[in-house]
Amino acid sequence: MPHADSSFLPSSVKTKSDFWEHVYVQLQSLLTSQRNWVSNCANASSLIYSSLLAFMPYFGSDEKAVNWCGFYVDSSLFPSPSLSSVRPPKATTNEGRLLLGPFCGRPACQFINTALGKARGVCADAYVQGKTVLVPEVDTYPGHIACDGDTKSEIVCPLLYEGRSIGVLDLDCLALNGFDEDDKAGLERVAKLVVDSSDW
Repeated sequence: MPHADSSFLPSSVKTKSDFWEHVYVQLQSLLTSQRNWVSNCANASSLIYSSLLAFMPYFGSDEKAVNWCGFYVDSSLFPSPSLSSVRPPKATTNEGRLLLGPFCGRPACQFINTALGKARGVCADAYVQGKTVLVPEVDTYPGHIACDGDTKSEIVCPLLYEGRSIGVLDLDCLALNGFDEDDKAGLERVAKLVVDSSDW
């Protein structure tokens, strides 16, 4: 089967539970021969995003669409540059930050502060607390960082490796109350699969 076919939804997928089970099985297949976290996060964000666009009963491509799906990863896990057009490479301090990883959607914030006293927003809270944060209405969330003004709701799952947060899986939706407990359960399972299937 061509890799792109993994995002096609069979007509048997009717409920959110069916949907997330389908995504999980397809992602499992995509990740079996690769352990690089960058490649795996890229395929995971593409699969989730494309599948949600095709899932008309709950999301689709209209006013209920998921408009962003992607990863922010602890800066310490990014590889050091091997090549650079700047000589010598500019020294940067990324400690206490999540850096933008693979995603689908419009351009996003380059980093999220997670340092004590600087952490704010849904992604930082999910990362620091090590718990999924489900936000029915982003405009009412304290410290919300608006990467896209069209976003109305959000869900962020931490990526947990041996009990510690190493990043987050973030989804934004154009509709209020875009995500629910079924999405939370499905995404947490997907996030665990990505972590367990990758070398960080």
